[in-house]
Amino acid sequence: MMLSEFFELVQFLFVVTFTTFLFNCVDTMSSSPTGHQQCTQRIQENSWIIFLLIMAATFWVYRLIKVFCNILSYWEIRQFYIKALKIRMDELCNFTWQEVQSRLINLQREQQMCIHKKELTELDIYHRILRFKNYMVAMVNKSLLPVQLQLPLLGDVVFLTQGLKYNFELILFWGPGSLFQNKWNLHPKYKRAGNRLELAQQLSRVILLMGLANLLLCPFILVWQVLYAFFSYTEVIRREPGSLGARRWSLYGRLYLRHFNELDHELHGRLGRGYKPVTKYMNSFTSPLLTVLAKNVAFFSGSVLAVLIALTVYDEDVLTVQHILTAITVLGVVITITRSFIPDEHMVWCPEQLLQCVLAHIHYMPDHWKGNANKSETRDEMAQLFQYKAVFILEELLSPIVTPFILIFLLRNKSLEIIDFFRNFTVEVLGVGDICSFAQMDIRRHGNPQWMSEGQTEASVYQQAENGKTELSLMHFTIKNPRWQPPQDSSVFISHLKEKVQQDAAVGPSTQLLLSEAPLCTSLLSNESATAGPDNLLASVLAHPVLTASGLPGRDRRFIPPSTAASAAASVLASLSGSQLPSRNRVHSLHPANHPESPMYCSDRTVVDSMCVSDSRIRSQTSSALHSEFASAEMSLHAIYMHEVHQQSSLPQRSSGHWQGPVPMRDLSSNTGSQLHPIHTGSISVPTPLRGWTEEEEEEEEEEEINSRSPPRQDTGSSC
Repeated sequence: MMLSEFFELVQFLFVVTFTTFLFNCVDTMSSSPTGHQQCTQRIQENSWIIFLLIMAATFWVYRLIKVFCNILSYWEIRQFYIKALKIRMDELCNFTWQEVQSRLINLQREQQMCIHKKELTELDIYHRILRFKNYMVAMVNKSLLPVQLQLPLLGDVVFLTQGLKYNFELILFWGPGSLFQNKWNLHPKYKRAGNRLELAQQLSRVILLMGLANLLLCPFILVWQVLYAFFSYTEVIRREPGSLGARRWSLYGRLYLRHFNELDHELHGRLGRGYKPVTKYMNSFTSPLLTVLAKNVAFFSGSVLAVLIALTVYDEDVLTVQHILTAITVLGVVITITRSFIPDEHMVWCPEQLLQCVLAHIHYMPDHWKGNANKSETRDEMAQLFQYKAVFILEELLSPIVTPFILIFLLRNKSLEIIDFFRNFTVEVLGVGDICSFAQMDIRRHGNPQWMSEGQTEASVYQQAENGKTELSLMHFTIKNPRWQPPQDSSVFISHLKEKVQQDAAVGPSTQLLLSEAPLCTSLLSNESATAGPDNLLASVLAHPVLTASGLPGRDRRFIPPSTAASAAASVLASLSGSQLPSRNRVHSLHPANHPESPMYCSDRTVVDSMCVSDSRIRSQTSSALHSEFASAEMSLHAIYMHEVHQQSSLPQRSSGHWQGPVPMRDLSSNTGSQLHPIHTGSISVPTPLRGWTEEEEEEEEEEEINSRSPPRQDTGSSC
């Protein structure tokens, strides 16, 4: 972290000095032996350049001071790890987060670091780390942040950039005039309802001033964004033109899909597992018009390029002709780009099954995608969560221009709603401080009766989390932290879910049958010949309804009775968990080492080579790594099951909806088989997905590698 911040300072210094040199010194130094002196004199005589350099130097000094303060903080963290947690720096990479967290909880018992309470829980630690991020997730979930724009010709467009997000956080959390008086406490005046109108006016003035400051600094920020983008991406685009067609999770997508109390590495891992399925889904769309145009453009460009290459082979003096190298380069780029629009004619996808596979990893999707996976409208809405890198770059470049207007004309109008939100949904936790009440995952206060919490919640529509966020976040946190003891209301919900799973498993397909069909099911969703145990299990649940509906015989040569993804997921969950569905006293039930005689893992009754982890593989992987993989698989099964139950029960009430505003949520499975076992809950609303971008450099290389081989396609949907 220290090295990263140091090089950020070096990068800024390099961009400023190198750009100044290019604009003022290149021509003078190349045409005159005294070019250095002329360059210096030229800079000194240009007052505009001097002003820009002073602004840049001021900002650099500010960043230097901030980096120095951060280094002191990082050093304290380092010493805490070494002296208190007994973890040396050379061993840190070998520790999982659960192990670090366990040591921290034990340390609190021994030394009482937090004097306000005797013991820290896993939830207390998450609340401290994710205090502000939980607020952001809740505000996106309740459609409070104004990130949707109405543009001519384009219609509804989502716009959320790092610059805009930075301004939101500056206004709400830690900037001058923000709602929080420090890093852990909301200012007391915002907790009282008596002066809400006055506080809203005060917040409106702060937003106006921040918007005007952004407007004033817009030219400087815009110049920096253009220069940084030019130096960062020009060489990459020249070397790999197809990289602009690569995709990445948008910044809005990360907030929309994030659970309450989900750490950064947990979110990145989950979205990383969903990257390939969602890429396959997006690539299942092709445009016949673009395909024809791309083929012809590639033909003409290739013909000219072939002639130029032949001439250079015949006579290398051809390269000395003016602009010949430029022409060869441009033609090569054009061919690369056009070929990315030409689909693989041998590839056939099933959009509904791909979308169900995406749901297994991202856990949240709107209802009206059900049955519409092959429509361009669904693809466009998914593109708001999973955007082209070219869109990401363009939005970043436009951010300095658009951000001031969003703050001044849109966010200011939300001032009263923001004040009410922080007053109504802030609670004080002893030893933790003020947190967002949604982050407590309290089913009674924020549960939604349409997501299996009917009769257990007292929440009004205003208090309910949309899209099943409370229920899914609770299951995710419980699975990730099996030793955490949930409150009474949450325990009741988990017990209710366990009973429902057992009931549906009783009428669903057997686990042995599902596992025996795992290799064939996997082949329906992936081109890979082998997958890991958890992935194989998940594939069997996702594709089982397709196999049963198609009338394919099982391994015992008998036809498989039709079933749904819900019943298949319930059967596997019941076998995985038995009587321990997310129990607080268990080491994770998915870990094969904890159930050596379980019928799921190499028992006498079910021997599935693809699901059995070999001794050599167990020796090569740590227990914690297996725990994490199987925990992710269990959460994926819960997400499929809960969406299926919600979807099937809300089917009679469903009406066609749009992506804008709260709309009914649907499950995304493809129930091609007849649904013999109806399961009930209700329907839910989801906020408007918006288009955004995020600067996550550590993920770009892998995503670019995948997408450089995956053509961007659009407009019409294919179906299986």
